Amino acid sequence: MALDISDINVRDPFVFANKADSTYYLYRSKSPAWDISAEKGGVQVLKSRDLKIWTEPIQVLEIPSDNWATGTIWAPEMHEIDGRYYMFATVNDSISWKRPQDGKKFQQRGTQIFIADSPLGPFVALDQKLPATPMGQMCLDGTFYRESGRNYMIYCHEWIDISDGTVEMLELDTDMKPVSAPVRLFCGSAPAWSSGWTAGNNMCYVTDGVFLYKSPETDNLYMIWSSFSESGYAIGVARSKTGRISGPWIQNPTPIFSKDGGHGMIFTDFNGKLRLALHQPNNPEGAERMVLFEIEEADNTLQLK
Repeated sequence: MALDISDINVRDPFVFANKADSTYYLYRSKSPAWDISAEKGGVQVLKSRDLKIWTEPIQVLEIPSDNWATGTIWAPEMHEIDGRYYMFATVNDSISWKRPQDGKKFQQRGTQIFIADSPLGPFVALDQKLPATPMGQMCLDGTFYRESGRNYMIYCHEWIDISDGTVEMLELDTDMKPVSAPVRLFCGSAPAWSSGWTAGNNMCYVTDGVFLYKSPETDNLYMIWSSFSESGYAIGVARSKTGRISGPWIQNPTPIFSKDGGHGMIFTDFNGKLRLALHQPNNPEGAERMVLFEIEEADNTLQLK
């Protein structure tokens, strides 16, 4: 049965425009967004020729029963790298652990990398079924970027751990295994538009939904990411001053989108148009839909066209 884009519930959408078969692949979690106690989350894909009408979802990833975490999956991304297909997905543990530093209970969360020979999977876990992000930290939303032939993962360290959430990077080897300590790129409080909130004695700022885009026209390197503004969930734009992933990152003073939607990604459609995909609204659960905008580069930033 064909599905219209307006009928598809998807949070944290990721679109892979596959030139090999002129087909768009939309990846989504099959799990409830907020129920991190759910067991064995998975990932589905839907296909389309026009970004409007989509196929029924196909299961492409199931969490192994002996995985380091077996709860829900958030924010699956699929990247074609050197002829193989890698999925970066946030996996939640369904078991509460005691945090070593203070004895408080927490649920492990991290980005794990999976691999397949086709965009339709099946995707299997890399390297002993462990996350690529540091164990013992609540991390999420890893994305892939290659610079000067070297592989990197950019991800978010949760505000739950550190109040002012951060965007971090680490280097991956050719097998997509971490080979460096994390490096902090910026904090959630960095831009003027990020409003935050007070919890106890701390100001808290979300960081999530990171994605990088290198402009072929200007060679500018941009990062889009999400947090909360005065008008709700939003997507900001940061530009690397050096054009390199290490930054420093200059935050645009206003979001590219701030109407209760976020966790965006960027792709070029088969007509050569640069597109921003995001989910809106941010809640209630089940109401989220993928929304697409045409965007452009102007004045050293990205903006809706």
